[in-house]
Amino acid sequence: MAEGEKTLSGVELSKKWLDAENSFAEVRTYLREQVPQTYRLDTVVDPQEEERVQRCLLHPLECFLFGEDPQEGLAKLKQGSESSGICGRVFKEGETVYSCRDCAIDPTCVLCMDCFQESVHKGHRYKMHASSGGGFCDCGDLEAWKIGPCCSKHDQGTAVAMETDASVLEPVLHQRAEQLFRCLLRYITEMLVWEKYYELPEDLEPSVDEDLYLCVLYNDDHHSFDHVIYSLQRSIKCTQAVAQAHTALIDKEGRWIVKKGTVLACQEVNDLIESNSKHISQEALRVEVLLYAVVAHQTFALRLGSWFQKIVGYSVGFRQIFCQVFLEHKPVHQDPCFVSQLMLHDFVMHKGARRIVYELIFCSLLMDTESKRLFAIEFTKNYDMLQQCFIFDYHDRSIYISSLSVQIFTVPTLARHLIEEAKVIKVIVGTIMEVLRGHLGDSNRFHFQGYNSDKFFRIHVIFHDLRYILISKPTEWTDALRTAFLEGFKAFLDLLGCMQGMEEVKRQFGQHIEVEPEWEAGFSLQIQLRHILSMFQDWCASDETVLLQAFRECHEALILCNNRASQSEPSDFYMCKQILHIRPYKVSQEPVSIHLPISRLFAGLYLQLCRTGAMERLHQPGGPVSYDYTYLAEHSLRCLVLVAQVSAEMWRRNGLSLVSQVYYYQDVKCRDEMYDKDVLMLQIAASKMDPNHFLMLLLLRFELFDVFNGSTSGKDQELLKQWNRLTEEMLFLLIVIIGERYVPGVSDVTKEDVTMREVIHLLCIEPMAHSSLVKGLPENESHETGLESIISKVSNFKKPGVSGHGLYEVKKECLPEFNPFFYHYSKSQHSKAEDSQKKRRAQEGTDQALRPPVPPAFCPAFSSVVRLLSCDIFVHILRRVLQRAAKDRSTQWTEAMVQRALHLIGQALLEEKSQLEAAADEEVAFDFSLKARGLGSEHSKSVFQLLNKVKSLPALESHSDMVKWILQMFEMVKCHREKSSPTASVSMDTSKPEPEVAQDKDKAERKRKADAAKLHRQKIMAQMSAMQRNFIESNKMLYDNMPDSSSSPAGQPVATSSESCVPEQRERCVALGPQRGSTPAPREVLTCILCQEEQEVAALSPAMVLTACVQRSTVLTQRRGKTLATQNACAPANSLFMSPDLEVGTHTGSCGHIMHASCWQKYFEAIQNTTRNRLHAELIIDLESGQYLCPLCKSLCNTVVPLIPLEPLALDYENAEIVGQHLTLPRWIQILSARINGLKSIGHSCESASGGEATGLCGEGQPDFRSILSFGVQEPRRFSDSVAEMLVLCATTVHRVGLETPPNELCPHVPTMAWNTCAFTIQAIENVLQEEDKPLFGSLQNRQLVGLNAVIQFSAAQRLKSSQAVVQTHFTDMLAVLLPTISRENTPSILEVDFFHLLVGMVLSVPALYHEEAVDLQPSAVSSAFNHLYILHLVTMAHLVQVLLTSDFPAVAAGEEGEEARAAAELYTTVSQLTTGLTSDVSGSAVAEQVKRAITPFLRCTALFFSGLTGVPPPVEVSITSPGHTEALCSYLALPPNIFQLFWEHRESVRPLLQRWCQDPAVTKALKGEIQTIRYPRRRNHLIDLPADYSSLLNQASHFKCPKSNDGERKHPTLCLVCGVMLCSQSTCCQSQLEGEDVGACTAHAATCGAGVGVFLSIRECEIVLKASKTRGSTYPAPYLDDYGETDPQLVRGNPLHLCPERYKKLHQLWQQHCVLEEIARSLEVDNVMFALEWQML
Repeated sequence: MAEGEKTLSGVELSKKWLDAENSFAEVRTYLREQVPQTYRLDTVVDPQEEERVQRCLLHPLECFLFGEDPQEGLAKLKQGSESSGICGRVFKEGETVYSCRDCAIDPTCVLCMDCFQESVHKGHRYKMHASSGGGFCDCGDLEAWKIGPCCSKHDQGTAVAMETDASVLEPVLHQRAEQLFRCLLRYITEMLVWEKYYELPEDLEPSVDEDLYLCVLYNDDHHSFDHVIYSLQRSIKCTQAVAQAHTALIDKEGRWIVKKGTVLACQEVNDLIESNSKHISQEALRVEVLLYAVVAHQTFALRLGSWFQKIVGYSVGFRQIFCQVFLEHKPVHQDPCFVSQLMLHDFVMHKGARRIVYELIFCSLLMDTESKRLFAIEFTKNYDMLQQCFIFDYHDRSIYISSLSVQIFTVPTLARHLIEEAKVIKVIVGTIMEVLRGHLGDSNRFHFQGYNSDKFFRIHVIFHDLRYILISKPTEWTDALRTAFLEGFKAFLDLLGCMQGMEEVKRQFGQHIEVEPEWEAGFSLQIQLRHILSMFQDWCASDETVLLQAFRECHEALILCNNRASQSEPSDFYMCKQILHIRPYKVSQEPVSIHLPISRLFAGLYLQLCRTGAMERLHQPGGPVSYDYTYLAEHSLRCLVLVAQVSAEMWRRNGLSLVSQVYYYQDVKCRDEMYDKDVLMLQIAASKMDPNHFLMLLLLRFELFDVFNGSTSGKDQELLKQWNRLTEEMLFLLIVIIGERYVPGVSDVTKEDVTMREVIHLLCIEPMAHSSLVKGLPENESHETGLESIISKVSNFKKPGVSGHGLYEVKKECLPEFNPFFYHYSKSQHSKAEDSQKKRRAQEGTDQALRPPVPPAFCPAFSSVVRLLSCDIFVHILRRVLQRAAKDRSTQWTEAMVQRALHLIGQALLEEKSQLEAAADEEVAFDFSLKARGLGSEHSKSVFQLLNKVKSLPALESHSDMVKWILQMFEMVKCHREKSSPTASVSMDTSKPEPEVAQDKDKAERKRKADAAKLHRQKIMAQMSAMQRNFIESNKMLYDNMPDSSSSPAGQPVATSSESCVPEQRERCVALGPQRGSTPAPREVLTCILCQEEQEVAALSPAMVLTACVQRSTVLTQRRGKTLATQNACAPANSLFMSPDLEVGTHTGSCGHIMHASCWQKYFEAIQNTTRNRLHAELIIDLESGQYLCPLCKSLCNTVVPLIPLEPLALDYENAEIVGQHLTLPRWIQILSARINGLKSIGHSCESASGGEATGLCGEGQPDFRSILSFGVQEPRRFSDSVAEMLVLCATTVHRVGLETPPNELCPHVPTMAWNTCAFTIQAIENVLQEEDKPLFGSLQNRQLVGLNAVIQFSAAQRLKSSQAVVQTHFTDMLAVLLPTISRENTPSILEVDFFHLLVGMVLSVPALYHEEAVDLQPSAVSSAFNHLYILHLVTMAHLVQVLLTSDFPAVAAGEEGEEARAAAELYTTVSQLTTGLTSDVSGSAVAEQVKRAITPFLRCTALFFSGLTGVPPPVEVSITSPGHTEALCSYLALPPNIFQLFWEHRESVRPLLQRWCQDPAVTKALKGEIQTIRYPRRRNHLIDLPADYSSLLNQASHFKCPKSNDGERKHPTLCLVCGVMLCSQSTCCQSQLEGEDVGACTAHAATCGAGVGVFLSIRECEIVLKASKTRGSTYPAPYLDDYGETDPQLVRGNPLHLCPERYKKLHQLWQQHCVLEEIARSLEVDNVMFALEWQML
């Protein structure tokens, strides 16, 4: 192109092309020159590339298309176009889709989230699940829905889009579009299928030869991410980050450039990558060297694919032109159409190209009815080739072109068309045969030994296509449809013929089989064919002609298969004067197969003949004269005998493979087309054969003929045992053949009746959850079980609690239908059901007879089956069984054998009774009762006589009730035969009182035994209760986990002690001050849970310790939703002062179990030694952090708290009164100031506080340095070495965990962290009690109370193990907040301190002021009382001012105000005068009420603290929630009832303090709004509110966009339930660095939001994820339940989910009570995972 032409605009270029003689050549020439120049391909992404491509390449093409500026042309186009009525949204992997169970034609019809929310189906029964990717939304498809095909957004354009699909474009625009589309589609097709690396098509060859090449690495499924990263690092010498970026792009795009340069340089990298990848994998990575221009053109071809998606979306007319060009064939060259070329080359394309082609077909061909039909024909033509390529490919099917079959074959009209015109059934079956041909053996049967499981899994996809094509039965048949269907059916029979008799097994004798044969492949085929077989039968049943012809074809195929096996000569067999002429065959000696699909299909078609009434036409001319049903049923009988022999353990040497086959043969996944059809085949044979001959055949095949003929007398015990087991199985099969009639066509029942019976029998085992019932029921082709329509008829629903799931219990009126020999029971289910029903009947006081239920009558075609119950051989079998039992030889009979025989007798009597009742005056040929009574028999004893003899056998006592019922049935049947009335039979019974007398005796005996058993039980229970009481008394601490019982005084020690405060002593219920009550000194003796030895808790005794867990916490934080500061509130520099926002606290909790310190140390050492060798133990506990599990309750712990007994103190009230007269607050402040100034340990900063300042504040008279000692001192407490060691251990752990620093017991912050954890733990407990609206005292569990008191006493005692100088410094720093005259550096203002933390620290550190170098002293009880009182007064007043400064109050209101309100208003006025920014006129009552409400949490925490510190019991009013609760708190804390009186009482001392507090620069900034402050009472945190409907969360997740990624790859949106932030988890795009390691978004967020603890909801998985640290976490059930009271992890069932408030509250309590770590540890301990999840990458 000339230099001047390069500057032409897009419109000018398009006109040039239009005016040219050959526009096609002009466009190609332009692309040849511009594409390599526009793309600047390299190893990194070019951010400017898209803008250049749009400007230089796409804009001119759009100008050519519209003939003018694209914006103007598009505006004109939209004026006359209709909106599309089809959504067509293509789903990505993991995207949530919805299917309506009421309206969808089949389960593949789905809606996207947006369409579902706007559709009528939202109120229907719907299912939701995660898409596997590749499908599209069916909104607007009229053939996909019974009703409501469109949502409200697509409703308007549906008629236009689906019915006419017509849009008229201007002729000129139509011509240009067709011309351009043809040119570009040829270009796209040519470049995407181009396989030459170093050259291009002649008209695209660059004009200038450039020696520029690219080394391109391709994606595959053989190599992992790590393999590719390793190979790239070794080959191109890049960093790990660069290699990771390349690998991510390769996985996303399908290929990526790893080297740009000369051909030699690229080839060198190519060789290096191949060699390095071979080191770690058998296959080398696919890497190619390509010419730069080739890659550029291929890249632009892909970009054109995306551009076409946009263009065809502009107009239906554009889409039709595109489809026409895309599908047109070239008659000259006979080349396939463009779409066929792309389909046939799909397997050679890389991932990105496949995706573009896939999406291009979706947005064009599949959105237009006629184009879809034409494409379906093209697809079917190439089906064989596409599937074979897919099977040998390695890419996922979601991006493979063959996955489009579900979009074509599930459309009913299209499926019919393809069956008629394209013979699609024959094509699909032929494809299956072609891909399985390699597994055909010499006998034309499949043999899958050594099969490739991956390729076999891909073959299953073809079976899915066959199911799709059959999913909608035709309502009208044409001759063409019949011919095509039968042709496909015959091909299907050929496939089944290769499966008939495959993988035969032969019984192993002598030694165990050496190599287990393959069996999974055969059964996987059977599972895939399960629905296909039933669908073929349904199709056949919908047309009589097709059914008859299919039955004949199936019969011929079955005869052909049966003739393949070698046949022996028939022989005669004799029994009871009956002769059977049959070929001998022994299952135990000959080969036998469990795979008989043709035999079972024949049985199914026979049943359809019976149901449709077409049986009469079967024997008309053209069909076989007769059918040898004995011959046809032979293989089914052999299979059932094989199952019986496996059950009898005759095949145990054949290994587990045969056991597994038998299991799946009877499993719900396979039984309807295997086991059930074999039973049906025997029922067919029984209805057509002579009953005696059928039973003789049964005995022959079970190898019991000689046993029942009396011609064998074995003495081998193993052989006798084998015969007994086989007899049991044979009798069970006979019960099944005769009694299992709940099959539509066998009897007059519906599918609903069948499902009801299945559910009743499942619920007779035990109450079951809905999901368990669904698993136990067979699904149809639409994955429906029919459970919902019948479940309420047969069961009652029991709602779940806060755990577990809802259960269904069978209704009592349905119990008579219970059959103990239900043929779908496994052995374990049979045993459970029998035990359950017997237990139920015993509880109801009824007999133990499990009678056979009354079955429905057989249909006419099967009515002859009941003749089995009255034939001679049947009676002979029963007589033989009962004779063996009557001889009472244990080796010749079993209880199960007799039980089955009794059941058969009951079945026969019920049948005879029903026939006698139905035939009023007619003769009934069914004469079992006559033959059983032996009438006309030559035998000495009849069945009836043997029953009377068996009844008295001790070994059959459990069946005596059943025998009695049978004897009663005999009498009842006899009465019916004799036409006598029931009264006559009763009178006959009364005339013979012996049986009645015997019955009365039996009842009396049973009653006597029951009474004796009841008396024995009562005696045992009394003994157990006594032992339990003794155990509780001797092991009280073992029950600390149990909630306190209101009826037990021992359960409420606090309440009991408070009740002891009689009214005259009420004034002594004060925790501090001169009126402080006495500290009780109870003798506490506890038992160690390890050694079970008792010990008194004493300061000088060996230490007793309490298990505890210390953790950082943000449960109380007021910075919710904000990132934690780098220098947080618990950082070492700030550990003395807790910020009022409680950003991060240190919580110490305990399970309440107590041990000797020595026992614990031994246990901990043993745990460390054994756990290190335990597999994956590091996943449960962190040994390096000192974690362990409590020996008793397995709670997670990481330290122990020593138990420090309360120091008994009795206050001298007279002395206290005298001291109180001298030691006022001003004087106390003076004394403390003097002491602080005089202590040598105080630095020079304290000495700067002059005495004049102190005098000015506190009044006249300077106290002496040692004046503080004059009010009473005493010796400090002494502790044993063991207790001291445990104090240091616990304090070190708190310091290490709280500050996240290495352990250092000499750190000055150790005591401050002990005080902080004490304060924060109290605040957390108060928060829980307030949240649950429980009283402050008396509602804590014993374990919580013991743990709290232990933490308080530990924090108080820890001071003694620290440097007193350090503690004195800390006290001085804290006092400086309250007394600004004590000048300290960095002293925070009163708005920057949590005053409860300050109170705890000052109270616990003030005794250090009494320490001197020479003498170690501590304050006396009186001194402590005043210290505590004045510290509390100062802190409370400061907190009141803090509340006033941070609150908004309403303006003054009219009306009188009380004393409290006036005091509050006066204080507020004083504060407002000292500050700027407070409103002057406010309501005093509002101030009083609001301030009291604001300081109540502080007072409650203070009461808990002093109660644990001093042991003084609180008054009763504090222990209950009442209107006077705050006043009671003030009384207990020695505060005035009117809290504002504090300022009046200390007005002289407080006024200068107020001035200093209010004029702090930080306060001024806060009042100006420059600093954010905390308002009181603080907000109580909760987990975020969740929507009631889970679909709302899914909708939220569907609109979630990753903040760091713009691609369309699947994301895992995860919701933080603490702050509500949506995160992108399990994705590399949002990984970040945490402590030098790469972690996922959730792990990083938990570190900032929850101090390492996180509670997340994984939305698409519907699971709660609990996080405890970077490497530990666990899943937890989501609080969403379906209508059946069950959670749905991974949305497997897909039922609508609704929020369960109770479960969410339980989760909230788990988080609020700091039990997340404990829950994770317990979950990991129980799950015992072998392969750990990478929790850090979450």
